[in-house]
Amino acid sequence: MKELRKKTTITIFVIFSAILIVSLLMLNIRNYNRERESIEKNLNILENRSGLKEGPNGKNKGGKENRKLKVRELENTMIMDYEIYTVELDDSEIAKITGHGYESEDFDAESIAKTILSDVPGDRIYIGNLYLGGFSYKYQCGESIVLLNNAETSEKLRNLLFESVIIFILSETILYFLSRLITGWLVTPAEKAFSGQKEFIADASHELKTPLAVIMASSDELDAATEESDPKRKYINNIKYEADRMNRLILSLLNLSRLEDGNAREGYKDEDLSRIIEKSCLAYEGVAFEQGVGIKEDIEENLRLKCSKDEIEKMISTILDNAVKHSFRDTDVRVSARQTRHDITIKIVNSGEPIKAEDKDKIFERFYRADESRNRSDNRYGLGLAIARQIALNHNGTITARSDGGDTTFEIVLKR
Repeated sequence: MKELRKKTTITIFVIFSAILIVSLLMLNIRNYNRERESIEKNLNILENRSGLKEGPNGKNKGGKENRKLKVRELENTMIMDYEIYTVELDDSEIAKITGHGYESEDFDAESIAKTILSDVPGDRIYIGNLYLGGFSYKYQCGESIVLLNNAETSEKLRNLLFESVIIFILSETILYFLSRLITGWLVTPAEKAFSGQKEFIADASHELKTPLAVIMASSDELDAATEESDPKRKYINNIKYEADRMNRLILSLLNLSRLEDGNAREGYKDEDLSRIIEKSCLAYEGVAFEQGVGIKEDIEENLRLKCSKDEIEKMISTILDNAVKHSFRDTDVRVSARQTRHDITIKIVNSGEPIKAEDKDKIFERFYRADESRNRSDNRYGLGLAIARQIALNHNGTITARSDGGDTTFEIVLKR
């Protein structure tokens, strides 16, 4: 349930964050485009007012009178929101510079106009990056240049961007707690159902222990009092066999229930993990030999971990048992353990029938058995790997399985 709660919180948080990011991006893009359009509009207005249309013979319409009216109209034009200049040209030389808004001391319109005249070969409109300042211009070759200082616009857009970042950080904090609150509301019914299921299994297992103990004791008494030749003996043996199977199932259920409570973590001690793995491998060499399988070890020395020795032994033994029983004859089960900066990785690899892609996650679920017939004959209940996964989780770790290249790999990663 912790994993469900974690994934639900992350999902809700990511959705909220995505909506917030898109909203803030749209706000900044819209303001940027609006400022760009406004700059382009003002450049065009002044360029149109500063230019003189030519007649069919290449002469300016209206002659001197028209030019005087144009110059007077241009000089009287004011742009209140921008620092903007028109540069009149005469034979590609600066004739006059006229300001149409407030003027700042650090903006040298004449110097910029000279640079444009020397670098720009023909008509061009240029609007720079409005976040980085600089200037924009519209150049009408040989006639005029309209210059606009981007500094104030850039400052305004940067301030909006900075405010957006602050809003994003504050909103992310609020969204995180809101995501946890919504997760709690969504997951609580599932947690209650799962908790009730666990309690039922644990209580039922405890309740079954007493009658099962009576059945096992009674079958032992009957077995001792029955002659070998008595035909009833086969029924007694069946009772003993099934009672033993049920006893192992109940013990596994109680063990899994105990692990899921997580109360045993307080008793974890610093242990030599290398020795624990080596001991588990040694214990399974006899079982592997009977199956025609070898065990090869590649374990780094002195791997230290705060853990439960018994639980780690149980986890390694379960994976080894699974690897040995599913290996082809005359192959080896390879066991390796390595330490990285933050964790310890244990790999148990065997050559055998691969795990189906659809089963690689299901095999860790309770009571899941990929091969019903073989598991039944081997007294397997689909609890071993579920217990192994819970042990890994209790040690702040993970356990995964994959099959590729003819090998099946169980990888256990334990946080140090």
